[in-house]
Amino acid sequence: MAAAAGCWATLLTALAIDHLTPIPHGVVLALYVAAYLAGGTFATRDALRDLFQDRVVNVDLLMVTAAIGAAFVDAWAEGAVLLGLFASSNALEHHALGRTRRAVHALMDLSPDVATLVSERGERLVAVEDLALGDLVLVRPGERVAVDGTVVSGESAIDQSAITGESIPAGKRPGDRVFAGTINGHGAVTVRVDKLHRESTLARIVEIVETAQEQKSRTQRFTDAFEGRYAIGVMAVAALLAIVPPLLFDQPFGASFYRAMTLLVVASPCALVISTPASTLSGLANAARHGILFKGSNHLEEIGAIEIVAFDKTGTLTAGEPRVTDVVSLDPAWTEQALLQRAASAERLSEHHLAMAIVRAAAARGVSLAEVTEFQAVPGQGVIGRVADSDLAIGNASLFRSLRAPLDGTTEIADRLHAEGKTAILVGSAEGVIGILGVADAVRPAAAVMIRALKQLGVKQTVMLTGDNERVANAIAREVGIDEVHADLLPDQKLRVVRELLTRGNVAMVGDGVNDAPALATATIGVAMGGAGTDVALETADVVLMADDLEKLPYAMALSRRTRQTIRQNLIFSLAVIALLVTAALTIGIPLPLGVVGHEGSTVIVVLNGLRLLREQAIRVPAGDGSPLAKR
Repeated sequence: MAAAAGCWATLLTALAIDHLTPIPHGVVLALYVAAYLAGGTFATRDALRDLFQDRVVNVDLLMVTAAIGAAFVDAWAEGAVLLGLFASSNALEHHALGRTRRAVHALMDLSPDVATLVSERGERLVAVEDLALGDLVLVRPGERVAVDGTVVSGESAIDQSAITGESIPAGKRPGDRVFAGTINGHGAVTVRVDKLHRESTLARIVEIVETAQEQKSRTQRFTDAFEGRYAIGVMAVAALLAIVPPLLFDQPFGASFYRAMTLLVVASPCALVISTPASTLSGLANAARHGILFKGSNHLEEIGAIEIVAFDKTGTLTAGEPRVTDVVSLDPAWTEQALLQRAASAERLSEHHLAMAIVRAAAARGVSLAEVTEFQAVPGQGVIGRVADSDLAIGNASLFRSLRAPLDGTTEIADRLHAEGKTAILVGSAEGVIGILGVADAVRPAAAVMIRALKQLGVKQTVMLTGDNERVANAIAREVGIDEVHADLLPDQKLRVVRELLTRGNVAMVGDGVNDAPALATATIGVAMGGAGTDVALETADVVLMADDLEKLPYAMALSRRTRQTIRQNLIFSLAVIALLVTAALTIGIPLPLGVVGHEGSTVIVVLNGLRLLREQAIRVPAGDGSPLAKR
């Protein structure tokens, strides 16, 4: 901005002296040269760097060449106006796009610089960089949480909107996770440090968004490649326009050269080149503010073109917190307590949602757990091991069939549980089944609303992929409005289904980022749920929904489509302005200052149009009347 101001100051001084005083023309010329140096130094530096280092002809070279050409035909004022407007336009672009980057960097400022360390020596303030894993930090009411950690004492409600985009504070009690940068509510809590400051979820968010901004979308890569070839073509045509008329048609060289310089300005693709980054950077910042992380600007564009959305069931369409509803013993020698004790002892070594439900049920009944040896998880089927020196298998019927265990007496009970929308988990060994556990997982309240919103956005098909049995899967699919169900799937079978779906169109796979990693990686777009609590989700997926909030998925797609629409608007507008100005320059002829105003004005308009995506009101998410989405 200082360079632009210096250019305008010396230019206006030169014009005033030239028209209002008898001072010699040499002084005026010196002021014009000063205006050139102020307004053109940075552009010349960038043009020469790209030309000699990268062998690229950019728009800066076109502008500098046009200004030098104007000086060559003694149109110093016009050349200075060109450089002044060009420098001002660049300054406005940097300031406007800086708003997007500052919106991301502002997230990092949410994390406090100091924290209250609680130790044997009492309480004292320390820099967050000096905290170690396992330290205890006191967070008083109204303070920002300084670390990622686990609540060890106290209860409160914490505003997590900066991380997850949730509008309502989340209740926290001992055992719950908290994140740096969030705001504590009414209660004081003591938090154990689980991550160092530089590894916090907030720091990872900033890193991911900055990396995404550096990556270029397909449209931006095209316009960047187009810029160099186009600029060379413009310079070649301008050279011919300056040379051919005087040589072949006996026209004045000065007039032809002036028109050629005007062509260099009006044909410059500044607005065209900035069209895509101005929009995508704003879209990425908007998404980050709503707890949606895109791992690259290409993913921001691509998710809007998704035709098929495939969902994992457990933890995605359902709450992921199932509970044991039935404990059925098939052997009189095994009481419900003993059956639950055996099952929970083995399942406590598993990370599966259903396993955790069994462990919670045992804890609620005060059941003590036994030691487990030779533990092995069988993907998509269950677990096997030895509990109290006895072989034990827990899982679905496929697991027991692989063990060649008899399934007598299990079918009727399992069918009844399945008909009730519950998952039947068999407990036993290769010798037979000794009991069955019924586990139910509640469907997320927002799931049906989300599915309707996706269909209103134009998604052609919704699909459920689950390792659960077909009857439970179909019951949930009917409840939320899923079109197609694939049940009883192992992880590699999920992958095969996603590959088949890809033959029908662009596919988004939505899962928890852990068990569904192969399918997430194979889909056109992989979307991970609940990234705020899952490091694997931040690494695996193309898009991360930081909160367990299904409503963010339609918002992400609507934002993508709005971004694509804005990019198209910018491209059409910039091309139309170039075509109009070039036609005018080649036919009726236009003054260089007018061409500069038209060229730079279109660039500023394109940038401001892209910045509209920073506004939340710019994104319209369809939903049913009265739904949460309709109130956004």
